[in-house]
Amino acid sequence: MALLFGALMAPLAWAQNLPGRGEVLITSSLLAESPTPAAGGQTTLALLMDPQAGWHGYWKQPGDVGLAPQLTWHLPEGVSVGEPVYPVPQTLLIDGLMNHVYEHPYAVLIPLHVADGLASGESLAIRLDMKYLACRYDACVPEQASLETRLTVGDGRNDPALSDTFAHWRQALPRPLGSSARFAVEEGLMRVSIPLPAGMAIDAPHLFSATPGALENAAEQRVERSDDHLIIETRPGQQVPEHFDALLSLGNGLGLDVKVSRSEVQPGNTLVMTLVALAGALLGGLLLNLMPCVFPILSLKALSIARANGSDGAARREALAYTAGVVAVCVLLGALLLALRSGGSQLGWAFQLQDPRVILVLLLLSTAIALNFAGLFELSSINVGSALVNREGHAGAFWTGALAAFVATPCTGPFMAAALGAALVLPTGAAMLVFAGLGLGIALPFLLLGFVPALRQRLPRPGPWMETLRHVLAVPMFLTALALLWVLAQQVGSNALITVIGCTLLLGLGLWVAGLRQRAFKSNSWIPAVLAAVLALSIGLSQDSSPQAQRAAQAYQPFDEARLSSLRQGEHAVFVYFTADWCVTCKVNEQVAINRPQTQRAFDEHGVEVMRGDWTRGDATITAFLEKHGRSGVPLYLWYVPGQAAPEVLPQVLGPGLLSELAANERPMTEP
Repeated sequence: MALLFGALMAPLAWAQNLPGRGEVLITSSLLAESPTPAAGGQTTLALLMDPQAGWHGYWKQPGDVGLAPQLTWHLPEGVSVGEPVYPVPQTLLIDGLMNHVYEHPYAVLIPLHVADGLASGESLAIRLDMKYLACRYDACVPEQASLETRLTVGDGRNDPALSDTFAHWRQALPRPLGSSARFAVEEGLMRVSIPLPAGMAIDAPHLFSATPGALENAAEQRVERSDDHLIIETRPGQQVPEHFDALLSLGNGLGLDVKVSRSEVQPGNTLVMTLVALAGALLGGLLLNLMPCVFPILSLKALSIARANGSDGAARREALAYTAGVVAVCVLLGALLLALRSGGSQLGWAFQLQDPRVILVLLLLSTAIALNFAGLFELSSINVGSALVNREGHAGAFWTGALAAFVATPCTGPFMAAALGAALVLPTGAAMLVFAGLGLGIALPFLLLGFVPALRQRLPRPGPWMETLRHVLAVPMFLTALALLWVLAQQVGSNALITVIGCTLLLGLGLWVAGLRQRAFKSNSWIPAVLAAVLALSIGLSQDSSPQAQRAAQAYQPFDEARLSSLRQGEHAVFVYFTADWCVTCKVNEQVAINRPQTQRAFDEHGVEVMRGDWTRGDATITAFLEKHGRSGVPLYLWYVPGQAAPEVLPQVLGPGLLSELAANERPMTEP
């Protein structure tokens, strides 16, 4: 009886925690951007929803539970509404169920069209009956509202009091991504590839499916970057269609509407992909030996076998030690890369070169190797005369291999990009196998020399010429140091760059003094070199290593419609383009056609005025301007010729020489 009484009273106690009858949990209102829409034109309605604290409303696809708002319109003759546009939602996970919700005031925007032919001054009664669900973590309450607003056919001017408010609401809407996304389902995983520039900053992205059943809402989403694509790996839903609509939240207030289609060419299984990537890594690593940062070390290490006159067993052990050093560094770098990417960092191979401090270390190391090859000083670990048949030689071979792999990071070779790009989207075990394959490819020539006596017998006999070759091979190492200096110049200011050059000269001075002491057979000859290296690193690493902001190739004017009207009255052409940080097509066009030096020279020579509209965060003025030209997204390229009323709309994909040709063909407007 006690248990029965408790069971009967529990719902009553729960109900007492709910709001009283008649209390509205999510208040709503209906506003129009223009109270006097023009006949044949359109305006925008805003359905404003304001949940009480602790309560939430739902997105158009509510997730695992919930209910999307149900809208029933009552419109006069000649008036119609379009599809409602929802702002970017939030995720709310409760007991393993994913909800797509809004826990703060939000506005759903609805386009309203007024037919041509309606008389000016005609009154339009717009009524909306709405049913929706208000929920919190422990309860849901169905609510309904009947909203009405009255409009009058007129001049189409927007209400100035609501201008900023509607602009704020539009900022919260997702932008249409012009490029389509692809997905594939394999072995119970869905992998979605979304075009997104590599330089676009994101913070905790999440993919919302607007199509029920396309993906499992509550499943973990693993996010990776691969060049100009964002890869999202998650679990598919119960009914995966060939195409579905999605919303990509970038986590920083931005959202992108994405059209996702199944890949026309289905990828092979993971084993096939791993084998292909492994083959590419092996071949890429092998060709990497021809690069100036690896070839000198490999050449001298190979010739040292001939000089050592060791046994076959010793040669094999040397080859294995060298291979172990190379593979260990490649695997460690790969593991660190995967760990950083799993933590949300957007990194690729040679990620360490994004840190000026690592470049400084590589620069000093490359300079020291080059000076050693040039004969300025001797270092047993890379000296061609070192004994390679004893245990110390085996250790030297290991560290020489590690050194070769580490200094190879500034270099890139054929086949590497595709192989390592595939590694970043493969499972962790397969990815590590690809990184090991890259190391094996780098070590393969020396490995063959160690295990194939016939190849060793083909090596030239030792002689004085080896010292000359050693000096010659110093040249590519100096070129490697120069390339590293160029990379560093792209990241730090001029003062820091001069300091690094000074540190390099300081290291060279210390090594020169050490070499003099070596030739004089003085004890502790290495002390000047160590002191110089420590001092150079201390000075270099203490510098401000914050990357410089990337300066635009040309300071283009920001888009301003009034300024545009003024420029069109001049004697020169005007080029206006609209872009966004998340638009891959925009970024490609900027690199290929807009920011290229030839285009800028042509613009300067012919006085072309350039305006740039940044639509990354959905500027309301730009949105209205895009709509005037029949566009709902970017890119948009307009070329205004003096004396012509309408601009020429350029293709969405610009050829390299298109803009310079347009500029060269322009003629100043002649006076009548």
